[in-house]
Amino acid sequence: MEVDPRVAGVTLAYAPRTDGAPDAGEIVWAWVPYEEKDGRGKDRPVLVVGRNGVDRVYAVKLTSKEKHDDREYVALGSGPWDSRGRPSWVDLDQLYSVHVDGMRREAATLDLDRFTRVAGALQQRFGWRA
Repeated sequence: MEVDPRVAGVTLAYAPRTDGAPDAGEIVWAWVPYEEKDGRGKDRPVLVVGRNGVDRVYAVKLTSKEKHDDREYVALGSGPWDSRGRPSWVDLDQLYSVHVDGMRREAATLDLDRFTRVAGALQQRFGWRA
């Protein structure tokens, strides 16, 4: 479910563990609703950025559509989450609360440098804590 990133009060943490559970710093596949909010959506990669209680995590979606010079996106480059090796961007303005059972699979662990870049952009934009 999408949540308002301005009021979420997310605490960002880098804590990836290859244990089958979604952890901050991991890119996982989850169902994400379309922007039209009409009940449709699709499975897509999301970057987990922090915990949201015991059984939920906060995540931001990735896109492979080019977003050069767009302040709402952070460029990640390519990684093993995309089987075609396309570069990806993180959408800073769409935050999701994902139930741990809603995660389809772990796709990759994002390296600390790229996670820190995304976290810094989120902190600057929304005032979140690290």
